[in-house]
Amino acid sequence: MDNTNYRCFAPCPRGLEALLLRELTALGATDLRQTEGGVGFSGPLAAIYRANLESRIASRILLEVAQVPYRNEQDIYAAASAVSWPRWFTPARTIKVKTSAQHCPLKSLDFVTLRIKDAVCDTFTKLTGTRPSVNSNRPDIRIDAFLDATHLTLYLGTTGDSLFKRGFRQSTVEAPLRENLAAGLIQLAGWNGTTPLLDPLCGGGTIPLEAAMMARNIPPGLGRRFAFELFANFNPALWKTVQAQAQAKQLPASPAPIYASDQDAQAVRTATDQFLRAGVASDIALTHTDLFDLTPPQEPGIIVMNPPYGVRLGTQGDLDVFYPKLGSWLKTRCVGWRVYLFTGDLRAPKLIGLAPTKRTPLFNGAIECRLYEFLIVQGGARRRLTQPAQG
Repeated sequence: MDNTNYRCFAPCPRGLEALLLRELTALGATDLRQTEGGVGFSGPLAAIYRANLESRIASRILLEVAQVPYRNEQDIYAAASAVSWPRWFTPARTIKVKTSAQHCPLKSLDFVTLRIKDAVCDTFTKLTGTRPSVNSNRPDIRIDAFLDATHLTLYLGTTGDSLFKRGFRQSTVEAPLRENLAAGLIQLAGWNGTTPLLDPLCGGGTIPLEAAMMARNIPPGLGRRFAFELFANFNPALWKTVQAQAQAKQLPASPAPIYASDQDAQAVRTATDQFLRAGVASDIALTHTDLFDLTPPQEPGIIVMNPPYGVRLGTQGDLDVFYPKLGSWLKTRCVGWRVYLFTGDLRAPKLIGLAPTKRTPLFNGAIECRLYEFLIVQGGARRRLTQPAQG
């Protein structure tokens, strides 16, 4: 029985760290340490398995295997050589080493990466007479190295493919929103599954899909495999228990209606496919409708949308036309709704003609963005959303 309390780090999209800390606390992690871009925590194997299976916000779960001071590349080689790598995986597994740094005084991160790889392979050669192969595209085992000005930290990736890859997306649309960022937007909007939610610019359906999974307590990692399943200390019985506990919390249907629409027929087909694969198609009313022809449902709730900001629409001129029209649509058709607009165009509130009641800085990859909250208090009549899905 492995009773070790492991030190871990969970990176996430910048701006969502507080949400991730709250989530990991609920999943049984301890000794939580929030930093820019992620949360450090401690926990037994069950907590690592649970975080991979149930975290909606984390990008991956990294298990710390060493943290040591360094001054040069030889120190790094020595530190990597001191780790008992065969404790974690066999030489039959393929590996990849990835290095990142902040304020690192060394000249070449590529050379650092090479030295760590050499140390891992040399360790196996000395102890077993054979060494793992490198696979840069789809490795079995990913080793992450992080260097600050004085210390090297080595991690084993327990996740494999990033956690935002839920396993449902078979096709994609232009500039898709990552799933963990979409989940963060929904949580920042305060939606708890008890009031209607609408995404009128749903693209491939990421926001409504994440909302449906949240409303029904469906574990986001249920449909995929994880790197920890290849570790030497993998505990299949414990993993089955963690999966069963998570599945026992699922609800048969969303407690509140979820609406989604898009003007692009291919996007609607992609969204439909994702909803079916995730088992939530019956929870989402999806329509093929242009935003400006759409009237929200009569019962107000929360609108969460990710309108184009120079990625899906090519020019500033396009946006200069689009955003004022969006503002008119919100004012005339969305009375009583709370609107959360996620955009990298910081001119959006001015162009829309509405004053945000809240603005939350976030990052979509390297793009600085804002999640704006608007409370719509003036406008005209509404009718129920009844347009049939097409395409």
